[in-house]
Amino acid sequence: MMKYLQRLGRSLMLPVAVLPAAAVLMGIGYWIDPDWGTGSAFAAFLIKAGSSIIDNIPILFAVGVALGMAKTRDGSAALSGLVGFLVVTTLLSPDSVAMLKGIDVEAVDPAFENIKNAFIGILSGLVAANMFNRFSEVQLPDALAFFSGKRLVPIMTSAVMLVVSGILFFVWPIVYGWLVAFAEAIVGLGAGGAGLYGFFNRLLIPTGLHHALNSVFWFDVAGIADINNFWSGNGTKGITGMYQAGFFPIMMFGLPAAALAMYHTAKTKRKKQAASLLMAAGFASFLTGVTEPLEFSFMFLAPALYVVHAVLTGLSLFIAAAFHWTAGFTFSAGLIDFSLSSALPLANQPYMLLLQGLGFAVVYYVLFRFLITKFNLKTPGREDDEMIESEEDEVATSKGDSKKDRFATMAAQIYAGLGGDENVTSLDNCTTRLRLEVKDMDKVDQAKIKATGVPGINVIDKHNIQVVVGTNVQFVADEMEKLRK
Repeated sequence: MMKYLQRLGRSLMLPVAVLPAAAVLMGIGYWIDPDWGTGSAFAAFLIKAGSSIIDNIPILFAVGVALGMAKTRDGSAALSGLVGFLVVTTLLSPDSVAMLKGIDVEAVDPAFENIKNAFIGILSGLVAANMFNRFSEVQLPDALAFFSGKRLVPIMTSAVMLVVSGILFFVWPIVYGWLVAFAEAIVGLGAGGAGLYGFFNRLLIPTGLHHALNSVFWFDVAGIADINNFWSGNGTKGITGMYQAGFFPIMMFGLPAAALAMYHTAKTKRKKQAASLLMAAGFASFLTGVTEPLEFSFMFLAPALYVVHAVLTGLSLFIAAAFHWTAGFTFSAGLIDFSLSSALPLANQPYMLLLQGLGFAVVYYVLFRFLITKFNLKTPGREDDEMIESEEDEVATSKGDSKKDRFATMAAQIYAGLGGDENVTSLDNCTTRLRLEVKDMDKVDQAKIKATGVPGINVIDKHNIQVVVGTNVQFVADEMEKLRK
């Protein structure tokens, strides 16, 4: 189950990665005309182009999850995800439900007015991926041969979604009611609820389950839709965005300050190498809000520090929500999204988040430096000495290489550290991590893999392992695919 949920988390990153395009388009459009394009055709064009992405997040999820969860990344799986979504949302639209029940549309349960949501998109993608995995290689009798294999997948998806629609006809109003009750319970806690959300959001990062939590507050699963409402201007100033704003002080200031603390506490002979990892990861966190390379650099080396990080994240969301300071993002809480969102109508005193961030930078730096030195935590640059020589040798061999050669060298060493063809059974990647299956975890040489300078390694179970590479992971994965026989 854990492996399945982690694959789902990885699959959700594909559609989520599309959202920055909407931020750029809507942000520029609003800068041109703060009246949402009523006075400028060009601004209206950009805003509508951006909203075309934001408003169709459920469809993106249906396609992305189907593609990511399928055994091979095939277009027929993605098409089937779309087909499944269209079937269920058409059958369970208010008009259709009213017709099936023989009642007026106004009398239809409000749950069906929200059937086009992220949950239904994810469910459609999961069904489509399962149908692809089961039927993409099925051969039908000659008379029906045209519908064999991949052509059979969207047909079977449609059939299954008919059954799913029948079940949801009765179940969805109940499930939706539970989700709304859960959301209202958190919302009812006000700033405290935002703080709890921030804490568990970070705490679930290692498992990938934070995406399930995010979907409740960021997307329209339970009616909150914090991201969509903030960017579309439909909400309450100082309230809408409360589940996003507190991340900016952490990702733009807190984590980079933590990286600086880890650099300053690194062993003298390891500072240069630690700097190449920590400063790049810190800059990525500040600029784009992509935090995994930095978080994974100490998550498993010093788990106590990561718990502290989760607590501070919750505290940041609590403070921002308590003072009603709001800003929003479409991808993550970095400088780019902060700049784009600060001019939006629902942004409330966003500059205070910068001041809050400076305060958190001091807290992160002092606290991380104290804990690292006090308890001799093995953060980057403080690993045991027996790992130093082999790591430095590997770094030296890659000096002067082109970027392509560097990725090829890194891929070759990681693959060798995993045990090569004899041990690696599958290879995939998400936004920042290599996700691999191996026959025997005992044959994996973690020291050899870490010697490439990767931020971290996450052993899931006796057959599944993740190697955190960073935002260049795709290039490393491509080079590793070339090595497989």
